[in-house]
Amino acid sequence: MKNTKNIQKKVQERYGKIAAQSGSASSSSCCGPAATGCGCAPISASAKDLSTSVGYSEAELQSIPQEANLGLGCGNPLALAGLRPGETVLDLGSGGGIDCFLASQRVGASGRVIGVDMTPEMIHLARENASKNHYPNVEFRLGEIESLPVADGSVDVVISNCVINLSVDKPRVFREIFRVLKPGGRMMVSDIVLTRELPESIKNSVAAYTGCIAGALTRTDYLAGIHEAGFADVKVVAENGVPVDLWADDPQAKDLAAKEKISKKQIKDALGMILSAKISAGKPA
Repeated sequence: MKNTKNIQKKVQERYGKIAAQSGSASSSSCCGPAATGCGCAPISASAKDLSTSVGYSEAELQSIPQEANLGLGCGNPLALAGLRPGETVLDLGSGGGIDCFLASQRVGASGRVIGVDMTPEMIHLARENASKNHYPNVEFRLGEIESLPVADGSVDVVISNCVINLSVDKPRVFREIFRVLKPGGRMMVSDIVLTRELPESIKNSVAAYTGCIAGALTRTDYLAGIHEAGFADVKVVAENGVPVDLWADDPQAKDLAAKEKISKKQIKDALGMILSAKISAGKPA
């Protein structure tokens, strides 16, 4: 897929719409179908179920603004991040702020949390959530994860949830993470990886890219990119398959099939190549 600017624009448009529609019941998950009932209404069963299915506890979801959970994750990067009071945490692709607000509880008043997102609508939503719910140690910055608006060596921990796969330049993202981390700092990300290469018909689909499928790397290439950025102790902490039948029947998948003339069997085969992985690494001290 060559037109990287077009891909980036489409990704930004899609997640801008999700943020703008966060008060409706028609948002979609990055890493799976989920109608969400964000805004002022109680969290919808589908968004809540999606979040609990990828590793968030009921207690965690109840402890943060309900509007922050847009059902966009494929895991819980905080589950194994081991955050400590006083640390500075950076969240790549912070969305409505779910992981930032959870991180703020763990680092405490002496800690700091920074969320970066390239979508103005998401930044607006997250800032509103932070302001209305009094999170003085959380801030949100507009920017691209390939060029982070964060100083060198200023962050203890970098987290991300189903976002790096959307980047058109993943090696640069890993280098940026390495740059902003302090010596001895660490990263913990939840992301989509592939067990093998996708067929060309899906790999070249912009719709599949914005849906966190076509842009995903194989597990081997993903880990290699982290190694090449300079990280040590790179490992897959956990990984799980995705609910193939559920995702294949989602309206987004059906729309993809119609637009790209891809059969349901091809989509199900592609979904069978996808894993949701938690990956950790450290910057040498």
